[in-house]
Amino acid sequence: MLKILFVGYNSKKTQLINYLKKNNKVIVHGQKTLNRKIIKNFDLIISFGYKKIIKPNILKVLKRPAINLHISYLPYNRGAHPNFWSFVDQTPKGVTIHEINDQIDSGKIILRKKIIFNLTEKTTFIDTYNILFNEIEKLFLKNSSNILLKKYKTKVIKTIGTYHNKNDLPKNITSWNIKILNYLNNL
Repeated sequence: MLKILFVGYNSKKTQLINYLKKNNKVIVHGQKTLNRKIIKNFDLIISFGYKKIIKPNILKVLKRPAINLHISYLPYNRGAHPNFWSFVDQTPKGVTIHEINDQIDSGKIILRKKIIFNLTEKTTFIDTYNILFNEIEKLFLKNSSNILLKKYKTKVIKTIGTYHNKNDLPKNITSWNIKILNYLNNL
């Protein structure tokens, strides 16, 4: 039984927490900032939807690398709003599970999966986000035993990829219910 600190989403947003609780002790930390006192008693940190950067001084004292679930095909669309930027920058779309290091979304890749979207005139950013969200959960669930037991091989991707800050999002994006093809045609 592992002691897992889950940061980011809560159990209302993701099914992963209740799944992990079946065989592990899981504490949900939400969006609160991590400190050394909090993390010292955990075997593993899993980040999914965590909006803060885990600082290097925290990463150094972990028993093993923290794991992040990211809805982009890394190294593309590191940082904020990866689903949006994958369409605007015309980069590969997908999901990635990776070890967290001291650079944003740049840790060693555990697993990743490309997702091809067949957009229609009605497809919105929230539609594709929901697909990516479901795909990252499925990828984690399918491989959870190996991930939790650290029975996986990592790979380092040498491609530079792309990165966007939260502030890079255009001011005219006020909702994710925007139709993607319509938005792209008006760029």
